[in-house]
Amino acid sequence: MATPKQIWEQQQSQMQRVKNSGIVSCNGSPTKDDKEEEMAKSALALFRAKEEEIERKKMEVRDKVQSYMGRVEEATRRLADIREELDALIDPMRKDVAIIRKKIDTVNRELKPLGQSCQKKEREYREALEAFNDKNKEKAQLVSKLMELVSESEKLRMKKLEELSKNIETLG
Repeated sequence: MATPKQIWEQQQSQMQRVKNSGIVSCNGSPTKDDKEEEMAKSALALFRAKEEEIERKKMEVRDKVQSYMGRVEEATRRLADIREELDALIDPMRKDVAIIRKKIDTVNRELKPLGQSCQKKEREYREALEAFNDKNKEKAQLVSKLMELVSESEKLRMKKLEELSKNIETLG
């Protein structure tokens, strides 16, 4: 395969030959029309040669690209296979782990309202217990007051009875 420099040099030498073909000495030279026709044919041949060279190079590049694309596709398939094997090796229990994690998430979502309910009921229990204890204290105070009043009432009645009894004894 010729290098770009070699191709350029070939094209320059062909162009020079076309130009030189028109410069011929006066003795027995072809007519001017023949010269122009020969130059046109030579230029056309040069143009066709360049087109063929471009087409040939285009085909070479297309073949190289196609070959490279095939290798890239094969490499992609191999990498995909390797990735699948790697994923399988990462965690053979991955599905089981995912199921357990989902269950844990579900239980966590259920625990939150239960925890809030529990705290609310504990607060209500403490409030009810405090109210119960307050009422018990109040009852104890009232019972104590009642005992005092009953005791005092009994003393007063006993005193009254003793006075009445003394009054009866003094009468009789």
